[in-house]
Amino acid sequence: MNAEINRFERSGWAGPLIALILALTLFPTGAPAQTELSPDSTDPSAGASEDAVESMFPHLRDTRFWLSGQANFIFQTHPPFHAGYSGENSLDPDYEKATSRVLTLYMGARVNNSTEFIVDVEEAGGAALSTGLGLAGFTNLDIVRNPLLSKAPYLARGMIHHVFALSKDKIENERTPLSLFDELPRRRLELRFGKFSMADFFDVNSVGSDTHFQFSNWTIDNNGAWDYAADTRGYTVGIVADFEDRNWGFRFGEALMPKVANGIDLVWRPWQVHAENYEYELRHGLIPKKGGAIRLLAFTNYANMGIYRQAVINFEEGLTPTPEITNHPWHITRKYGFGINLEQNLTQYLTAFGRFGWDNGKTESFAYTEDDQTFAGGVGANGAWWHRRRDRAGVAVVTNSIAKDHQNYLAHGGLGFLLGDGALSYGRENIVETYYTAHVWRGIYVGPGLQHINHPGYNRDRGPVLVPSFRGHVEF
Repeated sequence: MNAEINRFERSGWAGPLIALILALTLFPTGAPAQTELSPDSTDPSAGASEDAVESMFPHLRDTRFWLSGQANFIFQTHPPFHAGYSGENSLDPDYEKATSRVLTLYMGARVNNSTEFIVDVEEAGGAALSTGLGLAGFTNLDIVRNPLLSKAPYLARGMIHHVFALSKDKIENERTPLSLFDELPRRRLELRFGKFSMADFFDVNSVGSDTHFQFSNWTIDNNGAWDYAADTRGYTVGIVADFEDRNWGFRFGEALMPKVANGIDLVWRPWQVHAENYEYELRHGLIPKKGGAIRLLAFTNYANMGIYRQAVINFEEGLTPTPEITNHPWHITRKYGFGINLEQNLTQYLTAFGRFGWDNGKTESFAYTEDDQTFAGGVGANGAWWHRRRDRAGVAVVTNSIAKDHQNYLAHGGLGFLLGDGALSYGRENIVETYYTAHVWRGIYVGPGLQHINHPGYNRDRGPVLVPSFRGHVEF
């Protein structure tokens, strides 16, 4: 036991965790409520309550302010699996285990009924299986893809949120760390400016978007083909405009892109390097009299991205020893894609979701993952079904693929920022994930999970891989 404590202290994150707990003990808070579909509503956020997730401490009484925290730990392992060969960026075929952590302090202050400031501080670390390499649908969205990054706390979000009222009637708002208002105009324009994650506001659904309580695979929690603007930790700087009416909404985001694929530094020349995101949301179920939503996504990225076909041509002409997607002078290329996000109540306690994503696949996978086409679908169950109202469970499947130019690049021995087995016998990467999250006491949650992966890294010569996991989560 003493050896384990000493290892904890040497790891460098005991201090931040203790400080977070002390701060939140001195300033009691609640936790962000989780969105769940109401069976009789056309609005997916309707029916959610502030106590949907229990926390260690009660909410601040003054709703002008928000202070809460989360600690999320995910342990994953995999037994040995078949591998005909391995390369520099392969998932290790030998036994592995790894534990990730994400500690977040959420803070906010509402200036008036239309303006607020949001600031979140985060510390992320631990380890990933194979340092996060070898899979397009990686098994843990919480991991930091660059293990050399500092483990010190950093600013995750820092933004101004302003609401322009376009109607006099009001609706009740579910308060979260990203929106502190008690009520909002039914018709409104919301502007957010600062540092945030694009996935905070786009491609969100209530049963497949939260690694802290739901699925943890990258291409189940997010649209894998959506190469959204982000640095290594998943954040960018930009602006989001969101118009909301009774049963529909439209949002637009303009954001900065990183200097290099999976890079921590952003390019501060938005007239050259930038990303646009568009999403239309219709809050209407596909099944009569049952709540649901349809979200249509489109994006364009302009950045210093290599071209797969040109990298292979350079290799074939003897200009490089292997195809090198980064071996080119600075130039701006364009990547674009589309996505569909469906959400549908099936019963009072059961909600289904589905995603489809596609991008043109000719330019370098740059910010999210190496995935050019994805189909995902699953169901999430509310524990009230079996008289455990704060529990939840789910099962989902996803199948991912890459474009022909991308396949040729990897088959000739090229390396992406995630993939590269040295060769490739191509096949779609198919993944099944299931989880159960149980509420233990106050804000403490635990949950086992399991993922089965066929053709890891799109390679028929490797796998299948079985990845069991265990999650520990605390809401302060």
